[in-house]
Amino acid sequence: MSTAQGARARARIEVTAAIKEAARRQLAEEGAAKLSLRAVARELGMVSSALYRYFPSRDELLTALIIDAYDSLGAAAEQARDAAAGAAAVARWTAVCEAVRGWALAHPHEYALIYGSPVPGYAAPQTTVPAAARVGLVFIGIVRDTHEDSGLAGLAVPDGLRPEAERMAADLAPDLPPEAITALVAAWAQLFGLVSFELFGQFNKVVEDREAFFRHAVTGLAHGVGLR
Repeated sequence: MSTAQGARARARIEVTAAIKEAARRQLAEEGAAKLSLRAVARELGMVSSALYRYFPSRDELLTALIIDAYDSLGAAAEQARDAAAGAAAVARWTAVCEAVRGWALAHPHEYALIYGSPVPGYAAPQTTVPAAARVGLVFIGIVRDTHEDSGLAGLAVPDGLRPEAERMAADLAPDLPPEAITALVAAWAQLFGLVSFELFGQFNKVVEDREAFFRHAVTGLAHGVGLR
């Protein structure tokens, strides 16, 4: 790559980052539904046609922000898992859950973008899936380690749910028993329900010591997926 090409590439990276940062500020002020490329361009002192060379549509900018948010959350979960390496399975699970909560509290508008109300007229493309899967894969890894080491305790699935449990297991983690996958999917939904209730105010005047409550709740989720 020539010096001129390198300079252009660096400039594009810098402008792309500036566009995303301005869009995040707009998310915080107006919400995702009101994200506007023209408003972002105006804040940056760019003409709209110049911004379209970086993001041809609002949806492409939203997709980039969504992937960044999922990746940031996924990195937080992975770092917590790595920091707790060698601890008991329940402790590793709880550390990852607390990292998810901590990230959400530190990045409420980005959390709302990926786990809040859907943006009218926007459908997330398949390119968001790898980033979105990172947290789930961390939890699957913790359960897999326990399954291979000491086994999972107390898991069962009713006969009427077994075909669906087997389908989910085949899609998500064929090496784990269907009972574990149904429990994992339920725990995943409950974890983000806990975080969303806290972040969006549903715990106001209900739960005061939210950190202790959260730790107790996610320990229960760990037991629910067979960790002891």
